[in-house]
Amino acid sequence: MSRQIKIGNLTLGGGAPIRVQSMTNTDTMDTRATVEQTLRMVAAGCELVRITAPDVKAAENLGRIKEELLKHGCAVPLVADIHFNPKAAEVAAALVEKVRVNPGNYTDRNTGKLEFTEQEYNDELKRIGERMSSLIDICKAHHTAMRIGTNHGSLSERVMSRYGNTPEGMAQSAMEFARVCREQDYHNLVFSMKASNVKVMVQSTRRFVEMMQAEGMDYPIHLGVTEAGDGDQGRLKSAAGIGALLIDGIGDTLRVSLTEDPVAEIPVAYDILQAVGARISKAEYIACPSCGRTQYNIQEALHQIKARTSHLKGLKIGVMGCIVNGPGEMADADYGYVGSGEGKITLYKGQQVMKRNIDQADAVDELVALIKAHGDWQEA
Repeated sequence: MSRQIKIGNLTLGGGAPIRVQSMTNTDTMDTRATVEQTLRMVAAGCELVRITAPDVKAAENLGRIKEELLKHGCAVPLVADIHFNPKAAEVAAALVEKVRVNPGNYTDRNTGKLEFTEQEYNDELKRIGERMSSLIDICKAHHTAMRIGTNHGSLSERVMSRYGNTPEGMAQSAMEFARVCREQDYHNLVFSMKASNVKVMVQSTRRFVEMMQAEGMDYPIHLGVTEAGDGDQGRLKSAAGIGALLIDGIGDTLRVSLTEDPVAEIPVAYDILQAVGARISKAEYIACPSCGRTQYNIQEALHQIKARTSHLKGLKIGVMGCIVNGPGEMADADYGYVGSGEGKITLYKGQQVMKRNIDQADAVDELVALIKAHGDWQEA
């Protein structure tokens, strides 16, 4: 289990719920548009909001954005997204709850150099500590968290000269910054290994966690497949990468990156968390695909049941075609709706039969009545 850190008033890691976050796509200097989009994201369930700060002026405007959000009664923690600009990071760290820096372009100087001697390599490592010390001091003074986020597409020339553009290189790049922060006694940290390639994202994250644990570190992990795209592709790539790591027990916060309105990312994130059993936010359904043994319209039944019960957070309902495999395959369901003949349904509470051979036309109403009778109903 990772250590628990604070991002403003939000707890992260250490057994806290896995937090859902997203990022605005407005111009940071457009305060009104950024505030309005942030409010929509929060209303959809976003728990941390990241905003780009490409320069000092944008970093300064984060303070105004935060003021406007507070006027609307919104105290969501804000994360400043920084690339290339240490000064912007230092300004933002005094204004918002978290800053994100990329070890590939925060301190390293990319000059086209392809080979580094051992001395040159170590000199650059020393420079990381010197350059980070000012930001770390500001973060300490303001209780600001930091995400050190490695990107597959932006490893430094120095790291690539030794490890290549590989999962190992991504993990090593992050570990360099982790050691610097530990040496300077700063631990309010989150780490991420982002890639558009799902395998690289999974492999680099697993490798980083392995390295971190070997050195006695336990910092929280942020998960995400970057530039996943839109539609089904973006959702499936995100589910594959994020889900694989969550099942490993890795991950304390996540962002689903879609080429869509950021609000659309939030329900996908909760769906992934629900699918792996990491965070339950609605009812869950175990439903068979049906076969020739099914003698009722299971697709229509599932549609009706979901329409009536999807608000019942944490409830698990089995909708099965027949009694051959149905009762066994829905063994951990709270309630069961199982075909038992032509147009006939048998209802279960757990593994216990409650009502047999109900007409399909009445069965959904009977299921709702059964749920109510056992005290598991709540109004939408």
